[in-house]
Amino acid sequence: MTKQIAAHRLDVRAFAQANSRLQGAEPLERFARVLEVSAAGVAHGLVHWSAQGEVRVDQTGQSQYWLRLLADAEVTQTCQRCLAPIQVPVHVDRWFRFVADEATATAQDEICEEDILALEPDFSLHELIQDELLLELPYIPRHEVCPDAAPMSAADPGFEEPTVRPNPFAALAGLKAPKGGGTG
Repeated sequence: MTKQIAAHRLDVRAFAQANSRLQGAEPLERFARVLEVSAAGVAHGLVHWSAQGEVRVDQTGQSQYWLRLLADAEVTQTCQRCLAPIQVPVHVDRWFRFVADEATATAQDEICEEDILALEPDFSLHELIQDELLLELPYIPRHEVCPDAAPMSAADPGFEEPTVRPNPFAALAGLKAPKGGGTG
């Protein structure tokens, strides 16, 4: 009988010790926090992911539990230039080292380059995938070249284009006498 591994309640220690691998494809709509940052809650497509566990021995001979996460998705966001939808490809490829508890993770996080997480009895791989997708999204999504260079008034009917007003000091420039042009 094969033991079933669940992505929502993952025993990371056993997963790494067995050198296990999980993969899946979930609808983007199952990632609620990613939907919150998508354009008008648009959710189509799949999040393709895989996770690989392994045990590594450090220089002191202690076993360390590692997990590699790969994830790919395409999230619809709103371009901050033209306010049109933009498809943002998201790719995650990250290794995580697991330590005994949250206090150890916090202490080692400051001195280690790798991402460190605390071992939990029911670790949610789904939540980790969602966290990493959110971290990979651009802070200000925008097209390289916006598809429609329509003015803001097209996007927002209440928007009024600023009127060009003459510079009030332009008239004073004409009153200024030229230097060195005296009569003799």
